[in-house]
Amino acid sequence: QVQLVESGGRLVQAGGSLRLSCAASGRSVSYYTMGWFRQAPGKERQFVAAIARSGARASYTDSVKGRFTISRDFAKNMVYLQMNILKPEDTAVYYCNAANTGSREDYWGQGTQVTVSS
Repeated sequence: QVQLVESGGRLVQAGGSLRLSCAASGRSVSYYTMGWFRQAPGKERQFVAAIARSGARASYTDSVKGRFTISRDFAKNMVYLQMNILKPEDTAVYYCNAANTGSREDYWGQGTQVTVSS
């Protein structure tokens, strides 16, 4: 089992940058595919980015490609989401996710609010 705690969300102006952090405890992030999702008011939670267990491959939703970068630090048991050139439509609560389909494990953090002002 793993516990996830996100941090780093805040109010930022359009065009700015933020780095979100996800601190994992209880188990190594190397056991999981780690991802970031977001949920805007009145909308469903949507996929943003994910990074493979090895850390070698990452995937992104089209709207953030070229602007966001997901990474993980095995030594610190952390996952990050670097967000650049932020847009008002990036405003949402961002959630960290840890998943292992083989063991059918799926964990979520409590979320961190990102607000981008125009």
